[in-house]
Amino acid sequence: MSTQQIATRLAELCNKGEFEAAQKELFADEAVSIEQHETSGFPKETKGLQAIIQKGHHWASSLEKVHECSASKPLVAGNAIALALSMDVTMKGRGRMKLEEVCVYEVKDGKIASERFFM
Repeated sequence: MSTQQIATRLAELCNKGEFEAAQKELFADEAVSIEQHETSGFPKETKGLQAIIQKGHHWASSLEKVHECSASKPLVAGNAIALALSMDVTMKGRGRMKLEEVCVYEVKDGKIASERFFM
């Protein structure tokens, strides 16, 4: 897949909240996920597709309900993809909140090699 094709598919799946499907389909086995900050239960850096999927399961377990999830149209430059992600969620024990972040992805050899989040 080209970077543009990956970007289009990624945005499509993120708009549906299908993050694990995106990871399984589009990420390299050795992909790296980098958070802006280390937080309780979430390391700053996660290496490997299976570990990234497990991090997603941990995140999902912290949610009571997802009210809305939307991704912007992706911006592509060379082998980089950027999109804005917005989620309206109710978190267990923390209530309802709106989360917004910019997600940046690097593509190598037709797969996402890294993702990085900025809030």
